[in-house]
Amino acid sequence: MSSPQPAPTHGSPGVAASSTLALVHYLRHRGVLVPERVEALLGITLGDLENPDLRIPAEAHYRLWQHAEQVTGDPAIGLHAGQVVDPERMGLVGHVFFNCDTLGEAVAQYVRLHRLINESVNLSFEREGELAILCWQPDTPELYCRQDMDRTLAAALSRTRHFILPKMRATWAEIGHPRPDYAGEYDTLLGGPASFGHGWMRVAFPARHLDHPIPHRNPYVYSAVLRQVNFLLARLRTRRAFSRRVRRLIARQMATDRIDAETLASQCHMSRQTLYRRLKKEGLSFHELVEQVRKDKALRYVADSPYALSEIAFLLGFSELSAFSRAFKRWTGMAPAQYRAQHRGANAPPSTQRRRKR
Repeated sequence: MSSPQPAPTHGSPGVAASSTLALVHYLRHRGVLVPERVEALLGITLGDLENPDLRIPAEAHYRLWQHAEQVTGDPAIGLHAGQVVDPERMGLVGHVFFNCDTLGEAVAQYVRLHRLINESVNLSFEREGELAILCWQPDTPELYCRQDMDRTLAAALSRTRHFILPKMRATWAEIGHPRPDYAGEYDTLLGGPASFGHGWMRVAFPARHLDHPIPHRNPYVYSAVLRQVNFLLARLRTRRAFSRRVRRLIARQMATDRIDAETLASQCHMSRQTLYRRLKKEGLSFHELVEQVRKDKALRYVADSPYALSEIAFLLGFSELSAFSRAFKRWTGMAPAQYRAQHRGANAPPSTQRRRKR
C-alpha cells in the first residue's frame, strides 16, 4: 500500500507539525496509538511529522484531538497532555521563550511568534492595572477546539512553572467552551477561579511577574533559535501574502459586482493564468478562495452583526435569501437563523464587552 501523501492545506490555517507530533507521542505513551488510523486522519505518515517545516491543516489537527479523546476515554485529555513537560520535545518557539531575559520579554516573543504555532488562533496581550492578560481567540467560531485550547492553557502554565516561576498562579481565567464535567481540574491547574462559555480563552496573572528573570537562559541558544524562527515567520508571511491580497480584492468586489477572475487578475497586474498559477503555489484555486471568503464573511456577519439575513445575502453576492440559506447550511450544517441564535454576542472580542467585576 502506498504511503499517505501530505494533505493540501487549500489555504486553510496551519498548525506546526511539532504540535501534532507532541499529541502523537502522548497517545503512544498512553498505549493507544494506532499509526494507520492517525495517518488516515492526517493524510500523511508519522515520519512526515518529523519535518520541522511541515504545517498541518488546523482542521486535521483538531480531528486528531477528537480521535485522541475517543481512544483514551479522557474528556480532559487537553489539560492532561498540556501538563507533560518534556524539554526534548519542545518546539522552536518554546526554545525562544525559555531563553529570553525576563518573563515579560518571553511573553512578547510568544505573542509575536504565535502564528508559527497555530495560524487559526490569534494571541494578544494587554496590561490592565496590576494584571497581565493573555487572550487566545480563534479566527472563526468553527476553529475553536476545546481539547487544543485546554492543552494550550495547561502547557503555558505548566512550562512557566517548570522553567521560570514554580509558584506561578493565575489570578483568573475565562474559558471559551461551556463548563465541562471536569471543571474542577481548572481550579487546581490555575490556582485561581475559571469561568466558562466566553468563546475565547483569557488568562490573567500578576503583572509584577513580567520582570522576573528567566533562570538558566542561554543567550547563544536564544540567538541561534531566534534567527531560525524569524526566517520561518518571514517565509510564512510571504507565502500567505499574495492570497491575502486576492482575498481583500474578492471581499471588496463581493457586494458590488459579479466576482470575476479576469477583473481581479487585472487589478493584480497579471493575466488570469498567472493569477491561477500564483494561487496554486499556496495550495489554492480561485474558486476555492472565493468560497472561503464568502464563508468567512457569512459566519462573521451572521454571528455578530446587526444586518438582517436578507441584507447579508445581498452583501455576499447572493441573488436571493434562499440561495444564501442553502449555501450556509452546506458550510455549517445549520440554517443561518439557528447559527445566529447560538452565536449572537458569544464571540465578540473581550475588548468590546463590559468586563466582569472581580
